[in-house]
Amino acid sequence: MSFLRQTSFLTTVADLRQLPADCDREVAFAGRSNAGKSSAINTLVGHTRLAFVSKTPGRTQHLNFFAVGDGRCCLVDLPGYGYAKAPEVVRNTFAALIGPYLQRRRQLAGLILIMDSRHPLTPLDRQLLDWFSPTGRPLHVLLSKADKLTRQAQAKTLREVRAALADLSPESSVQLFSSLKKTGVEAASEVIGRWLGVAEVEKREPPVKGMTGG
Repeated sequence: MSFLRQTSFLTTVADLRQLPADCDREVAFAGRSNAGKSSAINTLVGHTRLAFVSKTPGRTQHLNFFAVGDGRCCLVDLPGYGYAKAPEVVRNTFAALIGPYLQRRRQLAGLILIMDSRHPLTPLDRQLLDWFSPTGRPLHVLLSKADKLTRQAQAKTLREVRAALADLSPESSVQLFSSLKKTGVEAASEVIGRWLGVAEVEKREPPVKGMTGG
């Protein structure tokens, strides 16, 4: 069982002064509204409703913290960004929360950035990378909704995004991901586990040869 299946809701933060002090390490999830961020989180933790999947993109305006295991490690769902119909004040709220959190949060071990594989590296994605890259922290991109592309298109998109990230964010990696088909779940979980310092493989004693029951 993946360690991420031991994830539960912790708290919602509307102001950076409310950030929880109990989390020693955090992995944040960011992405353009409607890129599939909440679905990706739910798929990774094996929970259908842990992260709220809104029918109105741009609705979530807070930082949502989820405790992993005993709560010393946390996943952080950042507000979706770039929804055209969101009022200006809401978009400003996103910037007021996301930018400072990514740049200053000491506990932040890495960022999972979800991009729609059909429309990766939008101007707003690049703006987020500009905020985050100077921190020197690692970045891992999930190219979501990969099931909607042919294998040839998947390979092309992966190659192009990987090349672009080499210039935009050297401390980065990228993979294909599909919440619907569960594509890339194991690879993404391994990245998160490494950042959080959580061992994915339990140590088991080998069976003793020559012994049988009875």
